[in-house]
Amino acid sequence: MSNIQLDKKNFHLITFYPVIFLFIIFFVCTGLEPKSQAKEQPPVSSGADSIKTPEEPLILSRETYSNYFLATLYISQGDYKKAKACLEKVYKKDPESLYLNRKMAILQQKTGDLKGALKFARECIKIDPKDINSHMLLAELSALNGDKTGEKEEYEAILNLDPKQQRIRFLLATYLIKNNKLDEAMQQLDRLVTENPDLPFVHYYKGRVYLELGNYNESENEYLKTLDLDGTFEPALFDLASLYQSQKKLEESVQLYKKLVGLYPNNRTAQERLIGIYNTLGQTDNIKDLIENIQTQSKPGDPGRQTLGIYYLQKGRFAEAIAEFDLIVQAWPEDDKSRYLLSLAYEESSLPEKALEHLRLIKQTSEYYINSQVHIAYILSDMGKNDESVKVLQKAISIKQNDTSLYLVLSSLYEEKKEYKNAVETLQEGVKHNDKDTDLLFRLGIELDKSGDKHGCIIQMKKVLELDPNHTDSLNYIAYSYADEGINLDEAMAMIQRALKLKPDSGFIIDSLGWVYFRKGLYDEALNSLQKAFSLNSNDPTIAEHLGDAYLKKNEYQHSLEMYQKALSLKHEDTDKILEKINEVKKLLE
Repeated sequence: MSNIQLDKKNFHLITFYPVIFLFIIFFVCTGLEPKSQAKEQPPVSSGADSIKTPEEPLILSRETYSNYFLATLYISQGDYKKAKACLEKVYKKDPESLYLNRKMAILQQKTGDLKGALKFARECIKIDPKDINSHMLLAELSALNGDKTGEKEEYEAILNLDPKQQRIRFLLATYLIKNNKLDEAMQQLDRLVTENPDLPFVHYYKGRVYLELGNYNESENEYLKTLDLDGTFEPALFDLASLYQSQKKLEESVQLYKKLVGLYPNNRTAQERLIGIYNTLGQTDNIKDLIENIQTQSKPGDPGRQTLGIYYLQKGRFAEAIAEFDLIVQAWPEDDKSRYLLSLAYEESSLPEKALEHLRLIKQTSEYYINSQVHIAYILSDMGKNDESVKVLQKAISIKQNDTSLYLVLSSLYEEKKEYKNAVETLQEGVKHNDKDTDLLFRLGIELDKSGDKHGCIIQMKKVLELDPNHTDSLNYIAYSYADEGINLDEAMAMIQRALKLKPDSGFIIDSLGWVYFRKGLYDEALNSLQKAFSLNSNDPTIAEHLGDAYLKKNEYQHSLEMYQKALSLKHEDTDKILEKINEVKKLLE
């Protein structure tokens, strides 16, 4: 829970919107409410019962006045249908009234007729094109109708009428952020800051936009400006702490999270982050205080106690983790996350049946469904129930056809059983649904190789490189395959050199380099590379065999024998071949 990533794919600016309401309140409280061109009319806000509009000098008959009075009464009681019915009778007497058109628009909205509301709002603009409140109402209704263009146009229309409308400029900025028009949003925020540099909310939004743009230094500066203006501003404290945490500035992050917890003791996420950082830093005493705080704030079975369960799970205290998660799922049976974590605790406690019991309760609609099915499959496989394991994954694939992980796991189960044809067919089915997925294509290449289709393997690996030219595993696999067959050695060398630039310390890539040298007859270079590869991966039987071959070519028979014996001890997959090489070297040593 402590690990966070500021990946743009995982960062959604739409999360700003829970705090927009607070920002608007700030503008109003600081005297920045919109100044209407029609001075006798105050600003329009959402909600018919909260809107104050001027009483126009209507000439009302007794019946009309009665309907108007009843409409007002029904609005105060929240009965908008009856209010609309009464007001419609009044509206017929004066359809050109700006006041009545606006009232009708709001009542149409309240009764769920958004198209009707738009009609009346547009009529307001026709009556008075310069009325800012009518433009604001139309912007709100456009947003509710999903008309993004209309919403933006109305904000811009208001700013054309009155460029000093800071609240509207702020709403325009948030609209632009929501629709990922970040450069335009920044222009509006910059103008707001120029007009009033003491608005903490605007600096906060600038920080979030810079974060989305990947400009972390500027993001940090804006968060700091926000906190200079308001040191208790919770979103800025949290976001800056998260930014520091992602940059491994753990001490700075800790200070901000501590301040957050001090100011907002119920901020559970900040407490969870602190626990994670303290755990990383080895400061277990501080963790104890936070754990006690969470225990004090919540009762056993409270979903908030999930943090405790996760902490116990990470520490290997599985019995305590089980106790916490079990109480939660008893009180909250639909909490799939806690149920999934409970199953992991049971699995780690060597209680596979209990783990299966809870994993099977996770529904197909849950975000934990895929992980639950994968764990069920692995548990069944470990129990020797391979056929059941396969059926579980096949069923999951029929439900979640686009999930690549299911195809990868099922193919790995087939591979363990040496059913390479089934593994290939499984991955080919996955590729039909995800033909751009490099993991699937790469794995398909490997399974084709294992099934004896070397040519098909190379074709898949090259497809991977078309999608990702820097896919080091594919570069290495093709190069090694060429070297193993003694073909295309210059091309193999070029691929290895590319792969080494990307992963210079990979023992497996260096082994491939040594093997290319070996096939080229450059035994000194081969020996140097293979010695380095073995120093990096001394538990790999194939690298040990290759090094034994290189020593043999250099007439270093004793070293060669040692490497072959090492390969044998590491359970080389071709035992007979290694034994034959051992016997050959022993004869040379006699």
